[in-house]
Amino acid sequence: MSAQDLPVIDFTLNGQPAQAAPGETLWQVAQRVGVDIPHLCHKPGLPSAGNCRACVVEVAGERVLAASCCRAPQPGMAVRTDTPRVQAAQRTVLELLNADAPDTTRLKRDSELARWTERTGARSDRFAARGPSQAAAQARGTDASHPAMAVNLDACIQCTRCVRACRDIQGNDVLGLSFRGGQVQVVFDQGDPMGQSTCVACGECVQACPTGAIAPANGAYARAADATVDSVCPYCGVGCQLTYHVKDGRIDHVEGAQGPANEGRLCVKGRFGFDYVHSPQRLTRPLVRRADAPKDPSILTQGPDGRTDQATLRAQFREATWDEALDLAAAGLRRAREAQPVKGRGAAVAGFGSAKGTNEEAYLFQKLIRTAFHTHNVDHCTRLCHASSVAALMEGIGSGAVSNPLRDVAHADFVLVIGANPAQNHPVGASWIKNAVQRGTKLVLADPRRTELSRQAWRTLPFRPGSDVALLNAMLHVIVSEGLTNPAFIAERTLDFDRLKTHLTDGHTDFSPEAMAPVCGIDAATIREVARAYATSRASMILWGMGVSQHTYGTDNARCLIALAMVTGQIGRPGTGLHPLRGQNNVQGASDAGLIPLVLPDYHRVAEPAARARAETLWGLPPGDLDDQPGLTVVEIIDAVYDGRIRAMLIQGENPAMSDPDSQHVREALSRLDHLVVQDIFLTETAAFADVVLPASAWPEKTGTVTNTDRTVQLGRKAVACPGEARADAWITEQLAQRLGLGWSYGIAPDGSGAEPESGIGRVYEEMRALMDSIAGLSWPRLLAQGAVTHPVLTPDDPGQPIVFTDHFPTPTGKARLVPAELREPAERPDAEYPMVLVTGRQLEHWHTGSMTRRSKVLDALESDPTVSLHPGTIARLGLQAGVPAVVSTRRGRIQLPVRADAGIPADVAFIPFAYVEAAANLLTNPALDPVGKIAEVKYCAARVTPVEDTQTAAPAP
Repeated sequence: MSAQDLPVIDFTLNGQPAQAAPGETLWQVAQRVGVDIPHLCHKPGLPSAGNCRACVVEVAGERVLAASCCRAPQPGMAVRTDTPRVQAAQRTVLELLNADAPDTTRLKRDSELARWTERTGARSDRFAARGPSQAAAQARGTDASHPAMAVNLDACIQCTRCVRACRDIQGNDVLGLSFRGGQVQVVFDQGDPMGQSTCVACGECVQACPTGAIAPANGAYARAADATVDSVCPYCGVGCQLTYHVKDGRIDHVEGAQGPANEGRLCVKGRFGFDYVHSPQRLTRPLVRRADAPKDPSILTQGPDGRTDQATLRAQFREATWDEALDLAAAGLRRAREAQPVKGRGAAVAGFGSAKGTNEEAYLFQKLIRTAFHTHNVDHCTRLCHASSVAALMEGIGSGAVSNPLRDVAHADFVLVIGANPAQNHPVGASWIKNAVQRGTKLVLADPRRTELSRQAWRTLPFRPGSDVALLNAMLHVIVSEGLTNPAFIAERTLDFDRLKTHLTDGHTDFSPEAMAPVCGIDAATIREVARAYATSRASMILWGMGVSQHTYGTDNARCLIALAMVTGQIGRPGTGLHPLRGQNNVQGASDAGLIPLVLPDYHRVAEPAARARAETLWGLPPGDLDDQPGLTVVEIIDAVYDGRIRAMLIQGENPAMSDPDSQHVREALSRLDHLVVQDIFLTETAAFADVVLPASAWPEKTGTVTNTDRTVQLGRKAVACPGEARADAWITEQLAQRLGLGWSYGIAPDGSGAEPESGIGRVYEEMRALMDSIAGLSWPRLLAQGAVTHPVLTPDDPGQPIVFTDHFPTPTGKARLVPAELREPAERPDAEYPMVLVTGRQLEHWHTGSMTRRSKVLDALESDPTVSLHPGTIARLGLQAGVPAVVSTRRGRIQLPVRADAGIPADVAFIPFAYVEAAANLLTNPALDPVGKIAEVKYCAARVTPVEDTQTAAPAP
């Protein structure tokens, strides 16, 4: 019987009838009916501890007072919160806590200890003696060892909120209690200073602390904000909601809000990585390239510390008015169009949009490229993220979206995380996984690297890099050959199972675990154990990341994962399904909005006549104006630029000079363009090659929607003004469209405001909705009222559908197609000259190309320098030392950076984060493409690592 089926509990509260739902505490019932009870150790969302006793109440017939935060009502119970005995006990508790604390309002202006002291009439000076632990803490002073947070343990009241927030919410186990009695105190790890502990700076303890004993290092909690604005985090695809606290026109600090994806949780980037918005390097006026400034790729390496030197870059440009800059930008794009008036893939103009902006901006951008230049040569970072995943999902089940939200891990008995490192790349998502494991979910972690989540894993599968398909086919072999499939599901909802079965069990390759074990490096018994557990679990869920997708066989990897779910029927129910973890905050929404060369908004293929006709009608185009051939993808566009086939580009909020593989080739290509227009918030490495640079708006400076990895459409609200003459991206796009003869008249506000239904952004959203059946029922007024709704939303009263594919798939037959995957080698294997494997990725403190996070003081202080991570045995074998620079080379280039020892890295594998321009990992990566998804193999290439002094004699890299 579920809690919902249990009867309510009748009792009395302060003489009045009250009812408690199953599982409610006395404190929760009192809060619900408007009776305030002092509380300090209790905080909604945290497990109750009942240790401060500030929330005591009197229960008729009981000798002692009861802690209301952890006491459940019983039928007929008579409870009072207002008796003299209760009030005296509450005051005494607060007075004793004040005796051991300083004036906590100096640390936290709205200190809960001070507030409840005042509200109960307690005397803060009744007891003057300080306890030994607080006296010792006062003598130690402030622990300022961490860039993000300051610790003043003399203000600590041992409520343990911070401990429970760290352990039970975020699952990090950094904070604990040490010593006994009057000596008890909160410690980090084994008593380390906070800055030297294993703290990941999620700040959950900061948000939980009632006194400011742990608080932002910038003193923000001691100040009163002028305004608070609810919005969405601008970083990863989890889509955490947050609240900006604004002081004097600047974001002073950030706290987590109760959003559907995070319930108040944040990570280090979301909580402390906001000050990039106020960086002195922000673009504030339009720039135009000087006539005597050539586009030289070597300019990116001229900084004194290896970073791009902003002064050197700015010297290439002069400031301009908006009218001059927009006129020049549009004129150059027009010239390219008129010099080569070709439709489709052969057009002379292409565009890179952004997954860091809003849905409305992405929609306008793809519309601009398609209507102004008669081409589908428009793409964004999904091509370097999950293009192969989307290709396989579209092929197999007719949709590229996730089937279940990330938080559905709470309903799973088995979770497979493969090719992903959520603790680093989706930290709040990782916290939900940790919580699920605490409740008994079996977690299997499959990745060549042994990452943080391996501590929580039931089984780890550290397979050899490049052997993903071997491992997954071996699991499928077990499930099919041992009869662990779901025959009813296969018959009713799939096609081509016999073909898949023949491929696995009777084909020319032996996919048995015994045959694949030497290939993937996982013993056969473990493969069988994991496969059986996945197939027989009540609910199994698969999460994957770019370790699966960023390969020349990435589509095959995803095909195998789809087959696992289909043959076992592990989809369409809570706790099941397929979830490719989206990397950027709006990569799902930008893809939904059509910022892809193969499809129009809502994933209607450009080859479909009806889809083109629908868009042409809405956009006021003549019939047949839209081309019927897909455009070029990211890497293909760069190759076309290099070869002179594309002469002009418009790039919005993307940084391909850092993010794209074989970056030197990209930089040389960009330098060959006749005309490049870049709109961004910083003078990025890509902007170094621009002819016109248009200063754009950062995320907190505009209103618009984003769609997270769960398919939840959420509203971001403008919190601060754009600096100087910077303008909203949507306004810039509309202005360019008007100068290119499109006659747009949305009336978008230049400052990024406009939440009202009749605003420019509201009009853009409603036009976008007219092309997207997935959000047909989600009007702009409804979104303003609700803030977050998960699509598909088919009708105005549809609450949204977090779980899809419950009874059919959106394919012509309604059934999923099973596609076998053969073993294929990576495009470039290690050899005698390059004997190692290079893997790249993100890291916790930095994101994407670092243009935002490396301009955040806290984030850059936490991880200020690039490193190459190697196994300690590899370091010793190569004659290297941790902390000492080494040279990493591939056939495309070389970089120099310090060595970091990491026992989780396989032998003869090097891992480099790609956020550092002074050691740009993508100078080394391989642009070889998956033939279906057209995604580059940036997760695997042959490499060599040598000591710095050996580079003079080593074979040169081209």
